[in-house]
Amino acid sequence: QPPASPKYSLTAPPAPAAPLISIPEVSEEHPKIWLPRALRQTYIRKVGDTVNLLIPFQGKPKPQATWTHDGCALDAGRVSVRNGERDSILFIREAQRADSGRYQLSVRLGELEATATIDILVIERPGPPQSIKLVDVWGSNATLEWTPPQDTGNTALLGYTVQKADTKSGLWFTVLERYHRTSFTVSNLIVGNSYAFRVFAENQCGLSETAPITADLAHIQKAATLRKTGGFAQRDFSEAPKFTQPLADCTTVMGYDTQLFCCVRASPKPKIIWLKNKMDIQGNPKYRALTHLGICSLEIRKPGPFDGGIYTCKAVNPLGEASVDCRVDVRAPH
Repeated sequence: QPPASPKYSLTAPPAPAAPLISIPEVSEEHPKIWLPRALRQTYIRKVGDTVNLLIPFQGKPKPQATWTHDGCALDAGRVSVRNGERDSILFIREAQRADSGRYQLSVRLGELEATATIDILVIERPGPPQSIKLVDVWGSNATLEWTPPQDTGNTALLGYTVQKADTKSGLWFTVLERYHRTSFTVSNLIVGNSYAFRVFAENQCGLSETAPITADLAHIQKAATLRKTGGFAQRDFSEAPKFTQPLADCTTVMGYDTQLFCCVRASPKPKIIWLKNKMDIQGNPKYRALTHLGICSLEIRKPGPFDGGIYTCKAVNPLGEASVDCRVDVRAPH
């Protein structure tokens, strides 16, 4: 038997491996804005100051950054913007009040968008009170009234500063500062002197540059004597109580002492009675009442939630009585 012939298997040689193609990895970042903490509340600048805000953001590929002012496109003549790879800068060389408002930065990447809002307030000194008037002079006191300024400088007033000057020296002295009402009785004026008064308005930028001055002088005179047939009689200054400055409603915070003030004029000197919700509070250690030269004050010590209500100051003398009220609200601390 002839030997079996050997078996051979025919296989194709292995194909060469396909070359590896390097595909660059696409790095993507959603847009996001990192608003600095100082810009999360109203950003206040004075007229003439520079505004230079740098706002970092992220996003890949580079997102499109745009700004608006109160919903409108920026005024390119006043505001310039520079957008970098990772931040946007808003620049105003000399801020004016018209630059105040809400600025919004939008960072967009395709359909994705991040926004941030910045409120800018540009302020300046207030204008002066419009007028000041000498309303009354009695004893060693002078009562003044004035009208608020037309222009508060684009921000809230901190109050008024009242000054006096006697005609002998011509020097101005401050009587009170950061006072919130528009009338005040100046006390302790010197007999024999004549006084002028002026009032400034004040805000965060400072006092108004000018101040109106009373047109009339307050002449502080000694009690006059009148000639009568048969001798001299002392002039009668007696009068029933009259409040020249009322109590003002106020809101105070629990635990913080608060004071109420009013001014009364009367002769003879009146008895002062304080009431809360029509109940006499004399002798209550919670309260401290003082009266000096016609100025009545009541201190409420560390008020609690039950110390709110209607407070009354009553003045009584033999010729009559008068009273003024105010509401006190007590709120919890934040």
